[in-house]
Amino acid sequence: MKNKEQVDITGDNHISSSIETPLTANAFDKSDDEKIESIQYHFSKIMEELGLDLTDDSLSGTPYRVAKMYVKELFYGLNPANKPKLSVFENKYGYKKMLVEQYINIDSACEHHFLPIVGHAHVAYIPKDKVIGLSKINRLVDYYARRPQVQERLVLQILNDLQEVLETKNVIISVTAKHLCVSSRGIKDQSSFTTTLEYGGSFENEANRNEFLKIIAQEKI
Repeated sequence: MKNKEQVDITGDNHISSSIETPLTANAFDKSDDEKIESIQYHFSKIMEELGLDLTDDSLSGTPYRVAKMYVKELFYGLNPANKPKLSVFENKYGYKKMLVEQYINIDSACEHHFLPIVGHAHVAYIPKDKVIGLSKINRLVDYYARRPQVQERLVLQILNDLQEVLETKNVIISVTAKHLCVSSRGIKDQSSFTTTLEYGGSFENEANRNEFLKIIAQEKI
């Protein structure tokens, strides 16, 4: 068991332990409805400890709303059953240049404080034999974002899945996001944001990386 000082150090420095999201062996033994019911009960106890009056009309439904949000919306990406099907197609037209999907919304939560991580991702790949439907990239990014996350892990999870399904290492991911655990607590820095970058294959070449970075530096349409 870590002491309180070690716990604070881990959280403030955004330390993660693995590329895989830490899950227990029985993580999916309960149904979504069972999880919502349990979280609703426990969150009501948190509210009571804070001194909130759950008989008030405005607060009485909050434990259920929070529980449903956690299971069905904010953290739906924890359940592999919700993983989007990544449809790929034969690269019949022989496209061999960079394809970039820009400004994909990131709406996640820091696993250390359960506070929002909000920003966007840029994803690019240079195809070999397969191409992927554009919307599938957005869905994959959202799937991995919708869980308690560390930004470094997020880019690696997206990268590894795309490399596997496209059967090429020629993938690059950039995520830029604002962390409310930085801006609303601790140092309370309102203006900073975090950028992470992961890549492989042809993007190990500096010229290819620079081309990608030049493209994503352009203003949003």
